[in-house]
Amino acid sequence: MDEPSSPDPIAGVIPARAVAYAVIRRVFEGGAWADRALHGEARRLRLDARDLGLATQLSYGTVQRVATLDHVIEQLAGRVPAKLDKPVLAALRLGVFQLTFLDRVPAHAAVGESVELAKRDAPRGAGLVNAVLRRASREARPLIARLKDDTPQHAALAHSHPEWIAQLWFDALGPEDARALMAADNTSAEAVLRANTLKTTAVELLERLQVDARVEQDALILDQPFDAFSAPEWEQGLLMPQSRAAMAVGRLLDPQPGERVLDLCAAPGGKTTHLAALMRNEGQVVAVEKHVGRAGALTRTAARMGATIVEVQNRDATEPADGTFDRVLVDPPCSDLGTLASRPDARWRKAGRPEALAGLQQQILQAGANALRPGGTLVYSTCTISPGENEQVVSAFLAGHPDFTVDDLGTELPLWKHPTMPQHLQTLPHRDRTDGFFIARLRRAS
Repeated sequence: MDEPSSPDPIAGVIPARAVAYAVIRRVFEGGAWADRALHGEARRLRLDARDLGLATQLSYGTVQRVATLDHVIEQLAGRVPAKLDKPVLAALRLGVFQLTFLDRVPAHAAVGESVELAKRDAPRGAGLVNAVLRRASREARPLIARLKDDTPQHAALAHSHPEWIAQLWFDALGPEDARALMAADNTSAEAVLRANTLKTTAVELLERLQVDARVEQDALILDQPFDAFSAPEWEQGLLMPQSRAAMAVGRLLDPQPGERVLDLCAAPGGKTTHLAALMRNEGQVVAVEKHVGRAGALTRTAARMGATIVEVQNRDATEPADGTFDRVLVDPPCSDLGTLASRPDARWRKAGRPEALAGLQQQILQAGANALRPGGTLVYSTCTISPGENEQVVSAFLAGHPDFTVDDLGTELPLWKHPTMPQHLQTLPHRDRTDGFFIARLRRAS
C-alpha cells in the first residue's frame, strides 16, 4: 500500500502536531514503522529538540493507545472507526489522545488544530471532527475511567494491547505484573546513547553533546528525547542509540581482544559494533545477516563506527559457520514484545507471533552452538517477554545437549533476574525502566 503523502505545514497548526498527524497516517495507512516515519517527518520540518519531544509524545502515544482511542471515538461518534475517512480518523485519534491522556495541552488547541488537519485532507469531515472532539473534551476521560482491567480482555482495551499479548502476560507474569507491564508500554522509553569507545568516551561525548544526562559505564542516560540520527556525532560514528538492557548483552558475552566472535542475525548492528568496541578492535567479529539490504546497512554501520574487525556475511543464520568461535551471540528474530514503548507500532503488527518464531529460534541457537569451540561461551538473547521464545527455547536446547551448562546470571545481576528462572535475566520495563530483554549465557564443556 502506498503511504499518504507528507502534509505541508498548515496555517494554525504547530509543526509538532503536523508531524504527529503525518506519522499516524503513515503507520496506519501505509504500514510505516513509527520511528522511521517520525525521523523523516521531523527532519523534513526541521523540528528543534522541544518540538521533537512533543511530536514524539503525540505520535507514539496515539499509536500506542489506538485501541482505547478507537473505543472512545466509536462511543462518541456513533460510528465504527474503520468506516471513517482515513484523514478524519487520524485527526480524531490525535485529538482524543491529547484530550484524554495529556494534562498540559489546552483543549482548544487539541480540538482546533485537529480540525484544521482534517480540513486540509478531508474538508467534509472537519465538522464531524469538531463535534466529536468537543464531546471528547467533556466525556472522554470519564469513559476511560470506567474501563476495567481485571481480565486479559478488559486489560487489552484499557491498556491498548492486542488480546493475545494481554493473555500471554497474564499467564506468564500474573495479573498484577501484566497490568503494570502494559501500562509501562504506554510511557516514553528510556533515551540512552552508547558512546563508541573506539572513538570517544562517555564523558567526552557528554561534554560534546551538551545534553542533560548521567554517565553509566559507556552509556549516557538522557533526561529527554534526542534525535541521534540527525546529529553530526552519528555520522562521525561517536554514538549509538541503545538501551541499557541491549548493552548488557554484549557485556555478558564478554568478548576479549584477539578472540574470534560470531554474531548471528546481527543487523542493525548495535550489538555487533559494541562487541568490536569491547574487544578494542582486536580479533574478529563475523556478523551474519540474511537480508541483503540489512547486511549492506550493517556494513556501512560498522565502517562508520570504525569497527574494522567486523566481517559481514550475507547468509542464513541457520547455515553452518566457517570454523569455530570463542564466543557466539545468538540474537534471533523475535516478537519484540520487550520494546513496545520504543516501537509503538510493533504491538499491532500481525507478523512475529511467538508460536511462529520458536522453531526458527531453536534452529539458530543450534547453529550457534555448532560453531562454538569446546570451552567457549554462548549468549542467547531476545528483546521480548515470552516464555515460548525465551526460557523454553533454552531449556529444550539444554535437555538435548549435556555438554552445555548454564551460568547463574541472576547472581551477577540480581536486580534483573528472571521472575521464575533466576539463573537467566529478564528485564521488565515496568520494573527496570529499560527494554524487556531475555538473556541466558551457556558454556560448552572443554
